[in-house]
Amino acid sequence: MRQVGIEPAKIDPAHIDETPAPRELPRAYALRMAKAKLAAVACRHPGAIVLAADSVVACGRRILPKAETVEEARTCLALLSGRRHRVLGGVAVGGASGAVRTRLVETAVRFKRLEPAEIDDYIQSGEWQGKAGGYAIQGRAARFVSVLSGSYSNVVGLPLYETIGLLKAAQ
Repeated sequence: MRQVGIEPAKIDPAHIDETPAPRELPRAYALRMAKAKLAAVACRHPGAIVLAADSVVACGRRILPKAETVEEARTCLALLSGRRHRVLGGVAVGGASGAVRTRLVETAVRFKRLEPAEIDDYIQSGEWQGKAGGYAIQGRAARFVSVLSGSYSNVVGLPLYETIGLLKAAQ
């Protein structure tokens, strides 16, 4: 947000269960998470404009985890190697009036075929920790991306253009 000149008054993590429901599809999951985060935080800040979001990396119908272990990161990178995947950004904004507006932003990303040494090097960097799909495009993983179609900022973590539109509508 600071990149586009917006300074949040407060950052208040939602601390919700982010487990996908059985057979939940990635698009539905991304929007559900954004709405759930909004609901968890908005009640703590009545009358405020609240922004909540979630990023989901999906390969087909599969929701990739926010990698917490080396094994998870390695599995994600191996799955994404040489393939196209989608990054889904769910955004929810609650206005001072209580009205909720949402957007789902989809970006297509294709990775080059990754060599085992490239995966090892990236794992050693630690950039994958806590990242959806086990990578951060704004860091060393940028070298893996052969094609990107859609919002770059969505892949970084927040689709800025769409978010600004939602925030303006909430005022």
